[in-house]
Amino acid sequence: MTFKAYLINQEDGKVVSRFADMDEAQLDAGEVTIRVAYSGVNYKDALAATGAGRIVRRFPCIGGIDLAGSVVASSDTRFAAGDAVLATSYDIGVAHHGGFAELARIPADWVVKLPAGMTAEEAMAYGTAGFTAALGVVRMEANGLQPGNGPVIVTGASGGVGSLAIEILAGLGYRVVALTGKESETDYLQRIGASEVMIRQSLDLGKIKPLDRATWAGAVDNLGSGVLAWLASTMKIGGTVASIGLAAGTDLNTTVMPFILRGVSLLGIDSVNCPMPQRAEVWRRLATDMRPRHLDLMTRTMAFADLPTVFDDFLKSRIRGRIVVKISA
Repeated sequence: MTFKAYLINQEDGKVVSRFADMDEAQLDAGEVTIRVAYSGVNYKDALAATGAGRIVRRFPCIGGIDLAGSVVASSDTRFAAGDAVLATSYDIGVAHHGGFAELARIPADWVVKLPAGMTAEEAMAYGTAGFTAALGVVRMEANGLQPGNGPVIVTGASGGVGSLAIEILAGLGYRVVALTGKESETDYLQRIGASEVMIRQSLDLGKIKPLDRATWAGAVDNLGSGVLAWLASTMKIGGTVASIGLAAGTDLNTTVMPFILRGVSLLGIDSVNCPMPQRAEVWRRLATDMRPRHLDLMTRTMAFADLPTVFDDFLKSRIRGRIVVKISA
């Protein structure tokens, strides 16, 4: 069986990506073969496809770290032909052929049955971004975060993870403050659940105190660097920070004072290696109490043929919310 795929390769030392016709025999090993209906585009996918980041660990590799569709065949008894499934993370799209293809073959241990009430398109509207945001909230709740503790701030608010974090937290009853570098997105952020919008440029990150005014019960941080240091200094006693991204940098110049004098917790959120029982539970919650209410406001669905046109928008921070790719009918 031949199928269409978006293949990332290396030619003369440079990353080159293009559509290709492939044969099922060229797929990687795995117990579950999936007819892909939808995929999602992430910043990581843009870095991989353009070579702007050293993301792909083997060439050639079909891109796309997310996929959702239906099982064509399975040698694992946990899955049967016709099952609606999704898969994200692990080596998908970086060292194992991924979701930017009409057909995928995935190890059974990486596959999740689509939760009841969730469509494949919705699953990819969440994708890795939504899963990571939800995992961060789950980890923060386990660390004691509750709506009554005080406000939760979300940085990098207009991106995929930020938008979905706002939606999830607001839906759970939290007072959410959005921190963004894009003042033009204020109305959008309020529409999806932010009670207040702060403009990042208003922060003086050159003068971060070891302990500043205790403000936040929780924080979902997509930026790192100076913003994360400022967050640590402004957390309430017992506050918790979910560190999810590094858009502003990998450095972190802070002190131990928030952690030992206010009992602040800094949680690293790793969506790639999340254990399967927790992974399945997070997806279940995305279909129930964490289900976003304004998915249509933050999602744009595009044709598979148009996929290459969107990567530059990610690299130049021109993306709002989530981009879903319709791979096949």
